Amino acid sequence: MAERLEVLRRQLQNTTKYVDRIDVTPSITSAAVSLDVDPTQYVINNSVLTPEQIASYETNGFLVIKKCVPVDKLELYRKRFQGIANKSVIVPGLLVMRDVAIAKSEFVPGEKAVTKIQDFCYDPVLFEYCALPEVVKYVECFTGPNVRAMHTMIINKPPDPGTKSSRHPMHQDLHYFPFRPAERIVCAWTAMERIHRDNGCLVVLPGTHKGSLQPHEYPDWKGGVNKMYHGIRNYMPDHPRVHLEMDAGDTVFFHPLLIHGSE
Repeated sequence: MAERLEVLRRQLQNTTKYVDRIDVTPSITSAAVSLDVDPTQYVINNSVLTPEQIASYETNGFLVIKKCVPVDKLELYRKRFQGIANKSVIVPGLLVMRDVAIAKSEFVPGEKAVTKIQDFCYDPVLFEYCALPEVVKYVECFTGPNVRAMHTMIINKPPDPGTKSSRHPMHQDLHYFPFRPAERIVCAWTAMERIHRDNGCLVVLPGTHKGSLQPHEYPDWKGGVNKMYHGIRNYMPDHPRVHLEMDAGDTVFFHPLLIHGSE
């Protein structure tokens, strides 16, 4: 009887939920969560990360892995994005988002105005990113082996049309996630081309993953605001910022409470 009770106890512990997510600038992004590990640790014991990488993530809340995603895969995803943007590829279930401020001035009709594709988990080509061994092996360092993709999206960031509507205010991804615990969620964000301060790379506030989830709302910006993006209410830049300049294929893994954004 004692043995049967122990088996039942383990099974109940394993009936927890797991999650994973994806983005791009062009960049691809994903988040993951697992509940069957110690929720007090940001990083799970593993043989993938070095002690220095573990310490860096624990302290800063993010970790950049250079050349994580092969360039040939990025080219495949880029072509797929183009097909979806110009409607030569139709995938039921995808949410294709366009910026009307760009539509009249775009250089490539039908493509540049598409600023985001949400829920690409419905597309077998783009969803391949979530299962790439090069990405999953790092995701499991934060979630454990039971992983599910959540909130998959590809972001296209054309030049701002002058309205500053391409800005993505400082925010925390946990604002969008209705699942917990936060310590077992990780976001994976892969650059699909060279990104730097001039073309709107990701900016992060190291260490803010140790804080709490703050109230979010549409920012009160003069000169333009993108109604698709929430930001931290009354955000004040009182914390050192780090601009993540990355090459194609570089991937940053970060905690969902880490404050970040882009301009």
